[in-house]
Amino acid sequence: MKVCIFGAGAIGGYLGAKLALAGADVSLVARGPHLAAMQDKGLTLLEHGADPVTVPITASDDPEKLGPQDYVVMTLKAHSVPPVVPLMKPLLGPDSTVVSGVNGVPWWYFHKIGGPLEGTRLTSVDPGNAQWDGIGPDNVLGCVVYPAAEVSEPGTVRHIEGNRFSLGEPDGSKSDRAVALSQLLTNAGLKAPVRPKLRDEIWVKLWGNLSFNPISALTDSTLDVLCTDPGTRAVARAMMVEAQTIAENLGVKFPIDVDRRLDGGAAVGSHRTSMLQDLDAGRPMEIDALVGSVKELGMLTGTPTPTLDTVLALVKLRARSAGLYT
Repeated sequence: MKVCIFGAGAIGGYLGAKLALAGADVSLVARGPHLAAMQDKGLTLLEHGADPVTVPITASDDPEKLGPQDYVVMTLKAHSVPPVVPLMKPLLGPDSTVVSGVNGVPWWYFHKIGGPLEGTRLTSVDPGNAQWDGIGPDNVLGCVVYPAAEVSEPGTVRHIEGNRFSLGEPDGSKSDRAVALSQLLTNAGLKAPVRPKLRDEIWVKLWGNLSFNPISALTDSTLDVLCTDPGTRAVARAMMVEAQTIAENLGVKFPIDVDRRLDGGAAVGSHRTSMLQDLDAGRPMEIDALVGSVKELGMLTGTPTPTLDTVLALVKLRARSAGLYT
């Protein structure tokens, strides 16, 4: 099987390195100094308790040079995906599967979900239907990404924690393509369960992202602080309760309650969320995928979201003031 990681930064680099070390036929689409370093010296992986290991790897900024793939794993920030859909075309053959390893509400969320919202398209995460029309929902396999990693220097990825990539078909079936990819990832030392209800898992991760990320960007606070300070914890909790109501209206079941999810965030410690890191670094922030999409789902289900709406307005203005949101 040929696998291409599209957007091989920290998470994509970690995944690509693990697959390459296991002997998989893997290639990376990357850019800038990180790409140049990988092309020159290979990709170096730093894992806790293990010696650094460098693996030669195929990396390019031109998908045309890589050709059709069995799996194309998207590990970009959500807002970066729609503009690159045309660039993906050389990677997609008639039997290619696009693995959507992107944070937030996925653009394919209402594909094969059944009910009155079947086929609904989300403008907050797929403006202009770029992904729906350009990739096609039948070609997508869902993925919830759990590892944390960073590019410590060009060509080097440091793994911080986690090794699970949960997979799931939009219709909940245990398809041959899902099982084959699960086996490939398992052979690389990763956890890759095939979930019959991946949307439930999407919401548990999103629960934290939709609240912790914007609050941290607004307050410059780490998870341990914002989850234990009475004021910010109350705001996060209210946002999570609103989101839970939306999700349950869509048939989602949560395996834990709100307070346990908040306590889990606090237990992570002095972590700066991805949105706060993007703000610090002057990078575009994933506001629409993590927060705007939930507001859109609230409107679709007729669910009021007053706290989420307030925080969304504030974080959008914060991002605009920094020149990071249009």
